Amino acid sequence: MEQEFRQMDAIALSEKLISRDWSAKEVVEASIASAKQQNREINAIVYERYDKVRAEAEYARRDTRFAGVPLLLKNLSHMLEGEVIDAGSTLLKKRVAQRNSHYVNRLRNAGFLFTGFTNSPELGIKNITEPTIHGPTRNPWNKEYSPGGSSGGAAAAVASGIVPIAAASDGGGSIRIPASWTGLVGLKPTRGRMPVGPGVGRQWQGAAIDFVVSRSVRDSAAVLDELQTFQLEAAFQIPLFEGRYLEDSKNPLGKLKVAWSDQSPVGTEVSESAKEAVRQVAYWLEREGHYVENCSPGIDGTNLMESYYVMNSGEMANVLDSLEKTKGITITEEDCELETWMLATAGRQIGANHYSKSIASWDDALVRMVRFHETYDLYLTPATADHAPKIGELTPSKKDKAKWIERLNESEPLQQQALIYEMFLPSLTYSPFTQLSNMTGQPAISLPVYQCKNGLPIGVQAMAQKGNEALLLRLGNALEDSYLWQGGLRDE
Repeated sequence: MEQEFRQMDAIALSEKLISRDWSAKEVVEASIASAKQQNREINAIVYERYDKVRAEAEYARRDTRFAGVPLLLKNLSHMLEGEVIDAGSTLLKKRVAQRNSHYVNRLRNAGFLFTGFTNSPELGIKNITEPTIHGPTRNPWNKEYSPGGSSGGAAAAVASGIVPIAAASDGGGSIRIPASWTGLVGLKPTRGRMPVGPGVGRQWQGAAIDFVVSRSVRDSAAVLDELQTFQLEAAFQIPLFEGRYLEDSKNPLGKLKVAWSDQSPVGTEVSESAKEAVRQVAYWLEREGHYVENCSPGIDGTNLMESYYVMNSGEMANVLDSLEKTKGITITEEDCELETWMLATAGRQIGANHYSKSIASWDDALVRMVRFHETYDLYLTPATADHAPKIGELTPSKKDKAKWIERLNESEPLQQQALIYEMFLPSLTYSPFTQLSNMTGQPAISLPVYQCKNGLPIGVQAMAQKGNEALLLRLGNALEDSYLWQGGLRDE
């Protein structure tokens, strides 16, 4: 049973449960057995709740789409009352959630059973998952490589077969980057589509949103049906989709106008594998009868990323200041990782006018994208500029940390922001395509269509007009039936 379980998506598993071929208890035991066999090597799960979920499986619901299906939450913002959630930070070590998040409640109402929490980088601010407190998560495709981040633990758990689907979040590509690097489906929904809070009306000024990483397009569609919401206390709303995403995803694409680009929006290098991946999807669409054009929206990606790091700086300054107040301590550079300290230090120097101007640039980009999508239904790019980096490649040494902090302390406020950009540039070079949709609030999806010579996957990203996840899911469904799926195309 365990081997069959590891190959299933969540819908196939739910059908086994509904038909009573398998019980929720049997399914949970299969997931736990898979985790015990593999997690020691890949380090995807940092907190287990196996005894609790076994008890919950005894009384699992049978009246919901995903009743009895095991799922892992993310050790970042997915609060489950009574469970430790440290967000990958030693500063939050042993922190216990006092209540459930609305997102977690919606997952529970859909019938999912929570088996534990997945690894994530400190406070979710990196595109790899190598927190000091828990150590690196490894890519099941090749354990010398990263699965990405910040939902790296989630992606590794799904790719390895520990669970068929895992909770995730995306503030700058944190669903799509690990999906690209582990051969999964990674949908980032439209801003306002998912529940937030309680006590939070926005996440990263609207850049961050919760969803899942999955093995199949139909799983992502069905979970979107279960979780989409119109939440009055949220800072952002989008009208509910009136149909059912799962059924709608099976509809034909119709005739589309598609734009594509294989050029980095920040002028960094893009691998030939990533370029070939997006070109092949563009060619496939053209052969299917769609109008396809090589063009981009002409947005200044470097300026937009500078504004993104301003937001990150403000957020990290707020987090550390809040922790100092609640804990009654003074936080030093020894208490957190380099990126957290650099962002927080720079964030305390940002003027309100600078911050406001930076956020306004997001709105300018959205206006441009809305107009772009009046002509083009879809915008295709590589999901990532290359396959996954090796473990440790993007994690600074203690010596590097000291040098960066020395430079930061010697810099003026505006110079500090330039230094932040320089610090993140090596990681940004790997993933320059995803942040645009976080800042504009558009839906975007990474689809597994390509493998490199070394066997590692790369995804292709598709973006659509705000509110149009349905089109992305239809595209995914069509590609899932094509020769491109799961790396059908490979480097020669």
